[in-house]
Amino acid sequence: MQHTVYAFIRPGDESGFVAECPQLRAVTQGADLDEVVANLREVVGLALDGENLVELGLTANPVILVSMELEPAVA
Repeated sequence: MQHTVYAFIRPGDESGFVAECPQLRAVTQGADLDEVVANLREVVGLALDGENLVELGLTANPVILVSMELEPAVA
């Protein structure tokens, strides 16, 4: 059983940020990091709502582990 749902955040094509959780086929976006994280929590919650977590290979209270894509700053 997995205790973790994996997601990643990347800059949007034009602005803001995009969060994806391929494991649950969930995608969301936000204007800033706070908004995209809140939206990610909501979309993952909705994706798991009513699902049998054992069938998905998850424990009863999974956490979301987020990786973030950043471009290096150039001096």
